[in-house]
Amino acid sequence: MENTILGLRAETSLHAGTGQNVGAVDLPIQREAHTDWPCVFGSAMKGALRNHAETRMIPTPGWISAVFGPEPKSETAKASEHAGALAVTDARILLLPVRSLTGHFKWVTCPAILDRLKRDFSLVGKSVAFEIPNEPAEGIVISPEAGDPIFLEEFQFTQVKEDLSKLINVLESLGIEKAELLKQLVVMNNNDFADFCRTATAVTPHIAIDNKTKTVQAGALWYEETLPPDTLLYVMLLANAARNGASPALSDAGVLGEVTGMFEGERPYLQIGGNETLGMGWCKVKQAKGVAV
Repeated sequence: MENTILGLRAETSLHAGTGQNVGAVDLPIQREAHTDWPCVFGSAMKGALRNHAETRMIPTPGWISAVFGPEPKSETAKASEHAGALAVTDARILLLPVRSLTGHFKWVTCPAILDRLKRDFSLVGKSVAFEIPNEPAEGIVISPEAGDPIFLEEFQFTQVKEDLSKLINVLESLGIEKAELLKQLVVMNNNDFADFCRTATAVTPHIAIDNKTKTVQAGALWYEETLPPDTLLYVMLLANAARNGASPALSDAGVLGEVTGMFEGERPYLQIGGNETLGMGWCKVKQAKGVAV
């Protein structure tokens, strides 16, 4: 079985929603039930990859069915001939961009996130060399370069310097430049990170205009939550041999090579989630390479 991890850096706002909600936010984003961290469910990720293959490239006949599984034979059929060869996990949060009142935005993460990242690399058969920092106390952040206290949103944090060079190498392999990380990466307390995951996402009001009167339609006001641009997520791809026999539809690159090959070249981008016609959901894709030790 072949496995890999893809880094997903959001280039535009991203809304992978859960549908209507009765809370203050009408259209919230997808979140993990036990942590409340933002995520994109595996079904949405697999659908985005399949849609990309169907609409933005010219696959070999039979390629889609071999990799993602065939469509049901009829509208009433619930079972396909065989499962697809590719397993796609949830896209998990890694770095959340947070507004800083004392300078440029910061990418925040926490030891719990980094511990899971390390375990996920093990799951795909790789090991990474970085050490997980000890969890700082609330109100304290770890950064590559110590400096004056910083403000994230309206909260003040004290910076403590630690060597994060090995962690930065791993994050760079997932799509963030090293120079940016040296200036903007901070590791915070798990509880502080959870608070920012709940409060630092964008909630935008939307309205609908009546074409005849050019006024707001009655009742046409809703609030939609999005992940901000520059959010870094990652997804694991677990590939088996094609389940439909010899599958001449696949090249010598195999299932994984076929999928990751879609993002090599000049346009390594994938659209995820809703509001595609509003330019949302565009992520730059980078396969994690050169980090195994």
